Amino acid sequence: MGAERKELSLVLGTAGHIDHGKTTLVKALTGTDCDRLSEEKKRGITIELGFASLELDDGRVVSIVDVPGHERFIRQMVAGAAGIDAVLFVVAADEGVMPQTREHLEILSLLGIRRGLVALTKIDAVDGDLLELARMDVEVLLQGTFLEGAPIVPLSARDGRGLDDLKEEISRLVDVLQPRRAEGLFFLPIDRAFPVSGFGTVVTGTAYSGRIGIGEEVAILPGEARGKIRGLQVHGQSVDVASAGQRVALNLSGVSVEDLQKGDVLCPEGLFEPTSCLDVTFRLLPSAAEPIRHWQRIRLHLGTSDVLARLAFFDRSELRPGERVLAQIVSETPLVGLLNQPFVARFYSPLKTIGGGRILNVYGHKPRGATARRERLAWLRQLDESLQKGLSLLTPFVERRGYLSLEEAQRLLQQKPSDLKDQAGKEASLVLLRAGSDFLLSEMWVKGLEDRAEEALRAFHEKEPHLDGMDSEVFSRSLGVPSDAKFIRALGDLLASRGTVIVENSLFRLPGFMGSNNALFLERKERFLRYCREKDVAFPEIEETRLALDLPVDTFQSFLKALRQKGEVTILGETFLLSREVDEKLRRRVAALEGPITLAAVRDLTGSTRRFILPLLESWDGRGITRRVGEKRIFLKKGP
Repeated sequence: MGAERKELSLVLGTAGHIDHGKTTLVKALTGTDCDRLSEEKKRGITIELGFASLELDDGRVVSIVDVPGHERFIRQMVAGAAGIDAVLFVVAADEGVMPQTREHLEILSLLGIRRGLVALTKIDAVDGDLLELARMDVEVLLQGTFLEGAPIVPLSARDGRGLDDLKEEISRLVDVLQPRRAEGLFFLPIDRAFPVSGFGTVVTGTAYSGRIGIGEEVAILPGEARGKIRGLQVHGQSVDVASAGQRVALNLSGVSVEDLQKGDVLCPEGLFEPTSCLDVTFRLLPSAAEPIRHWQRIRLHLGTSDVLARLAFFDRSELRPGERVLAQIVSETPLVGLLNQPFVARFYSPLKTIGGGRILNVYGHKPRGATARRERLAWLRQLDESLQKGLSLLTPFVERRGYLSLEEAQRLLQQKPSDLKDQAGKEASLVLLRAGSDFLLSEMWVKGLEDRAEEALRAFHEKEPHLDGMDSEVFSRSLGVPSDAKFIRALGDLLASRGTVIVENSLFRLPGFMGSNNALFLERKERFLRYCREKDVAFPEIEETRLALDLPVDTFQSFLKALRQKGEVTILGETFLLSREVDEKLRRRVAALEGPITLAAVRDLTGSTRRFILPLLESWDGRGITRRVGEKRIFLKKGP
């Protein structure tokens, strides 16, 4: 009985010069002929990507991507190599190191591949001396690269010599590889799309991140196609869920092959957006023949996409061979990127690999001015250092703006809200603010906000000493934060918990401020109430009252605002002032009225006139004290 079959989320990729036996080797290992096109069989070269599954002796199964070796098909090679975890680097013993051997190795390095082994093929075509020369040739090539010291396995796919040794080395390689973690949002660059009779459209690719299940809604970006997952296969086996690191075939409903293009990405609907500007790291290969200039046109290979773009520098006019820099890539057509995704750049003409790097920020924009460029560079350095140390990018993204809604953080970092919350809980530099829609705050920004709040409230109290505090709209505006009521309320609770402010009745004030309880305010309040008592139902006008109290316009407006905050006065029809005392007295009198409550009845009861009673009754209607039914009114609240 054989070992139990176990699918691993690992992808191995071939690489090497044309006609060095990559496809023949994959067939010898797996039994799968990856040259499926008639043109490939006719010409004897690989044109498109090929795929196979390799079952090791212990039952573990990994995917193999077979890439073209010809220089004309570097785009397909990059598309295949971008999703692999390790490389099966192929060099023919009868030819040794060739041009595409070198270029493929450079591309693998640029894509961040860090593990692999070397298959020294076609040993049946050479004698012992030539084999040793070929081995030495390979060792020299690999010096200083990620494959330096990697196993070199001589073999012949034709007669089978060395195949068992290669399988053993592959098994050891798989032992040390870490399967991709199915975190983040599902992201799959499409490398093939074709119709299947009776099933519809099928697409294939290597899942970079996340997981997806049958029945889920998906988007095909950067286009507008939308569909649903009807079926999933991994290594030819039907599954309910596919995850990062697996070669996946997806049967889609609602999508036709004509809707799809090379380079499209399949992802959850509504969670990714196309972009045309990427903030990146970029390294120009030491082998590049010349420097690259600011705004030079390049061919960008990202995932399975291949687009024309411009390379822009923040702090220089050119980049020399071997140098690494923080830069921007501005594509001529929209594309879809993943944070930390590797890319390769080639000269536009002639086509030659010149460099590559990784995405630091998917949704970039051109900084305007020298100060903005310096700030962007400083921020990108922080992102770059965090990635190199394996740290989360959440803190630098939040600190850049001070705060982010959880929804915006999900878009920028391309992660699930639950994962972001978990990260925020582990970061001392972040604060999670629950405000209906959750927000992530930078601790540094909150401390600065505390200083601004104290300064703003101190100035406000000096200018408006009669007011109990600053209302939330003015508070949000003075601090430059969202005016959303839930956000302000939650932010106020946070600042209050730190002792920065006191929040009462939606008003913000500094601790220790007395507001309308000070002696001067109380004295003016008593004069105001006495004046309203004297006027009774001939309610005083606003300007008339100011003159009676002998107060300057600004002082009176502040005083009146304080009275309204405390519910001591109501403005009738934008003209008259109704004190709470007079209002309650009138409500008691009218509530005791026998017969229907009409304007005429209230006028006669109070001995007043229509000029005063009409705005009074309309105010009662507006405040929910009465409800008008025809020409009559009924009391909803009979007492004060």
